[in-house]
Amino acid sequence: MKFQAFVPFALQVFSLLAAGAPAQKPNVLLIMADDVGLEPIGCYGGESFETPQLDALAKNGMRFEHCYSMPVCHPSRLALMTGRYPFRLKTGWGGFPKKEEDRSIARIMQGAGYATAVAGKWQMTLLKKDPGQPGRVGFDEWLLFGWHEGARFHDPFLYRRYKPPRTEKGSYGPDLYAEFLSAFMEKAHRRGKPFFAYFPMALAHDVTDDLKWQVPYLPGKDRWMNYGEMIASMDSTVGKLVATLDRLGIRRDTALIFTGDNGTASRSKLRHLGKKGSKYEYEKVVVTRKGENIPGGKGSLRDAGTRVPLIVNWPGTVKEGSVSRDLVDFSDWLPTLAELAGAKTEPKRPLDGRSFARSFRGLEGPRRNHAFSQSRGGKAFVRDQRWKLYANGKLFDLKQDPAEKKALPDEPADKQAQSAKARLTRAFDKLNFK
Repeated sequence: MKFQAFVPFALQVFSLLAAGAPAQKPNVLLIMADDVGLEPIGCYGGESFETPQLDALAKNGMRFEHCYSMPVCHPSRLALMTGRYPFRLKTGWGGFPKKEEDRSIARIMQGAGYATAVAGKWQMTLLKKDPGQPGRVGFDEWLLFGWHEGARFHDPFLYRRYKPPRTEKGSYGPDLYAEFLSAFMEKAHRRGKPFFAYFPMALAHDVTDDLKWQVPYLPGKDRWMNYGEMIASMDSTVGKLVATLDRLGIRRDTALIFTGDNGTASRSKLRHLGKKGSKYEYEKVVVTRKGENIPGGKGSLRDAGTRVPLIVNWPGTVKEGSVSRDLVDFSDWLPTLAELAGAKTEPKRPLDGRSFARSFRGLEGPRRNHAFSQSRGGKAFVRDQRWKLYANGKLFDLKQDPAEKKALPDEPADKQAQSAKARLTRAFDKLNFK
């Protein structure tokens, strides 16, 4: 290359590096816990359980204060996979639109040159009816438990690519999922290929209850794991994947992201009673956070059902011990990972999501000004860090009323409330939510 041509090229590369652009495509490890809101996690003020692995990730990375999911699992997974809100997709519970399969987050990463794998909970289809769907959605490899088809914890019933499903006797599912992803990450690294490892965890959702038989209890116990034991196992499992990244020497090359699919469960099954009528014994899940006892809120559009953890750990890129108040919702995953991968999304297919990569890379630029979540029956909200407007027109000031005990008047006297309602109403109108 001639010197005259090299100079502008070098300046362009230097400007990209100075702006914080990664010198190469980072690996991505996206971990999503099941039924885990803010309250159980120590770095968010949780006091009921110890979560040293997650706390260390937050201490050495960034903790987001305002990430919002859907109130239950399947809609959250739809938004994550597509970058679009569930009401636009018009699919039944547990389904995934065929036309979205080649536009999914894994397809985007695959098209950008990434090796892709998923392990844990799928819930985009019944795998016994469509065992090849994970491949069509963009995953090169997978290890998934059969949703409502068998156990997910002890003696799990698992699907792999190119192999018939089988029960793994004497094994603990979360260990197998972590080992599978660890092996996948190592193989991709040895091949010199960036990877996208997606880990929708089984933990800390309780066991399935619609089988004709009962899944195994804890070895040596007369019950399943309680919620606290599942949280401990969840944290430990995250630590195993971090240890793999450390062993391979690729922590600085990997964006590790942890979140949850919805709020903490309100109850969890402990044992099967073997009686007519009340079939199961449950524990009520109440978690202490910052001195307050908070019942699990899964299924609710309030904070206990939709405000979830988000931790980004990427040594050398994400500032240690940082906290972000930027808004994130579950449509944002696809555009965020696409930006990290240097991939383009279809311009003719508008996304609801927007990348929040600037937030954790410490770059200036526009931020999301409202987050959205929806439930069944036409229920939904748009909100910012303080104000929350429901589809029925009810407005709450979460600074003064975090428990949403009393909605503000339809025509609030306070000018800030008036402005917030007008702004969030415009946001709802623009969404065309139905």
